[in-house]
Amino acid sequence: MRFPCLTLPALLLATTAMAQESSDPIKLTLHDWTGQLITTQLMGEVLKKGGYNVEYVQADYLAQFAGLETGDLHVAMEIWETTGREAMDAATATGSVEVLGPTGMQAKEEWWYPSYMKEKCPGLPNWEALKDPACAEAFSTAETAPKGRYLGGPVTWGGFDEERIAALDLPFEVIHAGTDAALFAELESAYQRQAPVLLWIYAPHWAPAKFEGEWVEFPTYEAACYTDAAWGGNPDATHDCGKPFGDIWKVGWSGLKDKWPGAHKAVQAFTIDNAAMGAMITEVDLNGKTVEAVVADWMAANEPVWSAWVAK
Repeated sequence: MRFPCLTLPALLLATTAMAQESSDPIKLTLHDWTGQLITTQLMGEVLKKGGYNVEYVQADYLAQFAGLETGDLHVAMEIWETTGREAMDAATATGSVEVLGPTGMQAKEEWWYPSYMKEKCPGLPNWEALKDPACAEAFSTAETAPKGRYLGGPVTWGGFDEERIAALDLPFEVIHAGTDAALFAELESAYQRQAPVLLWIYAPHWAPAKFEGEWVEFPTYEAACYTDAAWGGNPDATHDCGKPFGDIWKVGWSGLKDKWPGAHKAVQAFTIDNAAMGAMITEVDLNGKTVEAVVADWMAANEPVWSAWVAK
């Protein structure tokens, strides 16, 4: 096997890995938001530098766990504490999926509105302001009036927004964006027109930095509010709190460590912070670079970092 354009240390790593481990492709899952594409391709390109055969596979964010459990898929680089913890815990409980540690990024996903909307709903950011029919109507559209419109992420992301609306008795209706790009295109359009918009925003991302606004402050998350109907005083409801905040996790098929032990260590070693990821997402979404170009730039600027991940 030839390894063109590799430095001597990278070449030694590549030949060592291929000599000792399977040449079968390590399958990394790709989803439908820019940051995850960057994170995954960063990991994949690092593994390639280590001599591994890598394949990128498009997969549903939550449904991918079925493939990870069977070993048909091998690595998922972004499971968000905010939306994926339940599915991750269920998969790891089978013994067929392993948590490979945090990515280094901290996740926040919550309802967000532009600052100009506080004039029409002055009780914000307190979530109880949304219970006011006048406030809800200020966020309404022709398809939801008199209920307010909440623009959620693609349905494959999960997030329990419908459940939260029911649990907190909010006069709102969830309308799901078809794609990540459509979600932020609508925000851009609404912001430029100073039009009403209430939507799912997440970080790390460029949007909270580019646009002036705030996240809605829901009751503080506790695990019991997702499982105990008595939490929060509503005997018929769960999910009557905000979303959890916390780590973005790496997970993999439990057979990874035996079939590709060096790759297993490399995935565990991978780390990046919100600032670095936010800058790369900005380059793709706002400045028109490709994911591949941004990943290549990071690799060129950070060889001492990623070389340590694949070191034996």
